[in-house]
Amino acid sequence: MNRSIRSARRFVSACALVGAFATPAMADGTIVKVTLWDKGTSAPMAMDEGLGMKHASMANSNMGIKLSKKSVKAGEVTFEVTNSSKETVHEMLVAPAPTDGKFPYDEKDAKFDEEKADSLGEVEETDPSKGGKLTLNLKPGKYILSCNVANHFANGMWTMFTVE
Repeated sequence: MNRSIRSARRFVSACALVGAFATPAMADGTIVKVTLWDKGTSAPMAMDEGLGMKHASMANSNMGIKLSKKSVKAGEVTFEVTNSSKETVHEMLVAPAPTDGKFPYDEKDAKFDEEKADSLGEVEETDPSKGGKLTLNLKPGKYILSCNVANHFANGMWTMFTVE
């Protein structure tokens, strides 16, 4: 057998061995597809639909976050985020759900304080039709996924997420 065939066989064997170890590790993580959406810039803006606000509801919102899974098992979770808007920049931030049901919202800035909210990470401002990924190691509990672009949280752009 010539040297190039032996080298090729060794290479294929090494790739198979690496693949055998890599596949289980990749299977351990959970992927959650996240879609950031809105009804366009001509839709009216609400200012009291954020978590803990007067009309805290996503039912009638003009913006929102849709998840492929509302709950997952504890461990590594990858959020694959897509901004489906045609006109508006959005972001997705993950934070533990506040025990008192209220986020540290600053009406002057029309945003919440990400540090006070104990933000765990985010896919920063994402242009329309673009996306990004965020991987976190999450413990059991309730979390909130939200957009913290000015006025978006108050307009109902948040959702609850459970880790079991």
